[in-house]
Amino acid sequence: MAPAAGKRVKGVQIFRPFVYGTTARPFDEKTNPKPPGIPDDHTHSWTVFVKGIDDVDITYWLRRVQFKLHESIPNHIRMIEGEKGKPFELHETGWGEFEIAIKLYYAPESAEKPQTLYHHLRLHPYGRTEEEKEAMRLNGGQVISWAYEEQLFNEPYEPFYELLTSGAMPPAAPPPPKSSGSKSSSSGGGSKGKEKDAGKQVVASRTEGGVLERSAMIPLTNRPGQPFSRETEQVEIKKLKEALVKVEALMAKTKEEVQAKEKRLKELKMEAAKG
Repeated sequence: MAPAAGKRVKGVQIFRPFVYGTTARPFDEKTNPKPPGIPDDHTHSWTVFVKGIDDVDITYWLRRVQFKLHESIPNHIRMIEGEKGKPFELHETGWGEFEIAIKLYYAPESAEKPQTLYHHLRLHPYGRTEEEKEAMRLNGGQVISWAYEEQLFNEPYEPFYELLTSGAMPPAAPPPPKSSGSKSSSSGGGSKGKEKDAGKQVVASRTEGGVLERSAMIPLTNRPGQPFSRETEQVEIKKLKEALVKVEALMAKTKEEVQAKEKRLKELKMEAAKG
């Protein structure tokens, strides 16, 4: 961790969304043939990764990622250095599932300690229902186990704050080159006015729902290979509301049953007292 530099920006919290997880596929002669030299007992190829939402670059705040794999795997602790525009990822093969420790190392300007996430490698279809498992089987056997996360930086140091917030919008369009003419190009009121307008930069605007580098925006809708969006969020919120209705109905039913039992118990006590 680098020594603290500058002052903290008080009362400010900045978050940056990212995705981490694993993608696995069984070996198949047609769709995923086993490469030469792979042990006979290895049944799957898989990838573990950390990347930006909608594949935006996150290397300006996340500089390296350490993946700690199962100890039976040669060189089981791997450090991946950030490359601009590329995800932090490693590719492996195997036959068993295990927990992967993912350690995040931030930019030195942050003066933040590394943080560790844990993710369970999944090689086989899974889900809450048999329908979800079957859908995964029909997807060419590809098993996607991804998680959405938001990295929160609380009151970051000034240099890191500048690093996080600069470039959140695309750069403004550069002014057009000046005329190669001599003094005549800058003389006269009309010429001065044109030169003044030419020196202005056009402010770029963000596309609605677009996700840009150094942005905390989330896509409005899903796209192929990008399952996290406001649309996904609304679907999950709907599921939670439906589940809440079911829970409330179950609680009401349970309450009625408890009240009925209490009433019956009271009646039995009264009958016993009379007898």
